[in-house]
Formats: sequence, structure tokens, C-alpha cells
Amino acid sequence: GESPVWDDRRSLLWFADITANKIYAASPEGGDVIRHDMPAAVCSFGLADDDRLIVALRTGIHLYRPEDRALRFVCQPEPDRPAVRLNDGKVSPDGALWVGSMSELMPRARTGALYRISPDGAFSKVCDDLHVSNGLAWSPSGDVLYHADSRGIWVSRWDFDPRSGEASNRRILIELTERQGLPDGAAVDVEGNYWSAGVTAGCLNRISPAGNILQTIALPMAAPTMPCFGGKDLETMFVTSLTTDRLGRPQPGTVIAFEPGVRGIPVHRFHVGESLRG
Repeated sequence: GESPVWDDRRSLLWFADITANKIYAASPEGGDVIRHDMPAAVCSFGLADDDRLIVALRTGIHLYRPEDRALRFVCQPEPDRPAVRLNDGKVSPDGALWVGSMSELMPRARTGALYRISPDGAFSKVCDDLHVSNGLAWSPSGDVLYHADSRGIWVSRWDFDPRSGEASNRRILIELTERQGLPDGAAVDVEGNYWSAGVTAGCLNRISPAGNILQTIALPMAAPTMPCFGGKDLETMFVTSLTTDRLGRPQPGTVIAFEPGVRGIPVHRFHVGESLRG
């Protein structure tokens, strides 16, 4: 389980099953869970302003229209790197898609990178030398970008221009141990705190903008992968998980929901350029 995204227009929770090549849509009010089959592993995805999804597959970035299941290729940031795949991705305040990559070698090599995909489908590399790019999120005002390396064991903080999409002044916010929970996917609340899925510790860490752990919430799952805020008024936290624990033992992959006591912020939507519309 990965990449939960709350769709406020449809009142649906979207999430991915990476290795099953599927995206799911579910209503918190109950009813059917709708499955969308993809032609390759689903690494992450976000929402687009024309109600499509912007999806990072193993085969590259695509736009996907759920109503007729039409898939349109956008770009492939890493066409010649067979031992690397795309990973965590989020849409930024300026309407671009940011997506990272990760090494598939064990132990993880430092061959991952972070990319920005512009509304017209052009892409640029923001940084590289990463093990597992992860943990993308933005502050409520859009002027801070958070980014993590799950095997580099750090979360970084960048200055971000929400108009131009430029990121600068990167510095380490916090380093996390396996016992604390190495940083996987993340979300930000209205108070500006960063919620990090502690994938090695079965928890969520709520981290202040200054880099202090304010709260650790134990979860009923061994390896949480990403939180997101959703539901009415964004007061519900949804969390996905792996199908193994930190020792590789099988666990049921799942999605849970609870009320964390603080609201989230709405996700941004990918601004589809004219060349990609229709």
C-alpha cells in the first residue's frame, strides 16, 4: 500500500498497490472499492486540475482519466537506469509534479534522484545521490519543501518559491534512527508540522518545522508507508502499509483511518499544460 491521496472533488480516497500494478478508489462512507489496473508498477500519483491523475509508473509519468481509463504518456525522467525506479511523488504549490527515484539494489545504492515535472511535461533533476527519495510535502504557505531519504535516514527542508517552483537552501531538518522510524511518506498539518511514516517502527512521527519530534503515534501496522489527511474538513488521517515488517516477515497490507486531532491542508493539483490536454 502506498500514496494515499484525498480527492475533495469526488470525496474519495485514492491509494496504490505498487507490486499489483493497481490504483484503488474508496469512499470513507462505505460502498465499493473501485480498482484501476495499470500496465506497470504504480510508484506514486497525484491529482490533476482536469480531474485526471498524474501517475508515476515504472514506465514513466502518465496522465490517467478514471472515467474511461485512458492513459497518456507524459515523460520518462530515467529512461536508461534499469536498477532504479520512480518512487514517492507529490504535486507542488506551483502545479508541478515532484517525483523521486530509488535504487532497487540491496543494499541500496546512492543512485536515486529527485525530479520536477513541469505542466508541459518537461523535467529537470533537482538533486541526486539518494538511496530512496521519499517524504515530499509542503508547508501550509507553500514556502517550505520537505524531502526525505529513507536510507539516508534524514528529512531535509528547502526554501521554496510557490510561484516559480524554485527550491533552494537545502539543509537537514532531522535524522531518524530505525527505532524512531526511518522516514517514508509524509504529510503536513495546518499548524505546519510534518507527519512522517516511521516505516521501521510502526509509527507516525509528528515533527515541528524546527526539527523536533512533538509526538509519536504507535500504529496497528508494522511498516506504515505514507499518511494523508482527508475526509470532511480534512480531519481524518489515512495511512497505508507494506505487506512485510522490517524483518521481511509477511504482514497484511492495509489502509487505516483515525482522527489525529488536527486538520490537514488540501493537496495541490497538477496544472495540465495545453499540450497535454484532451
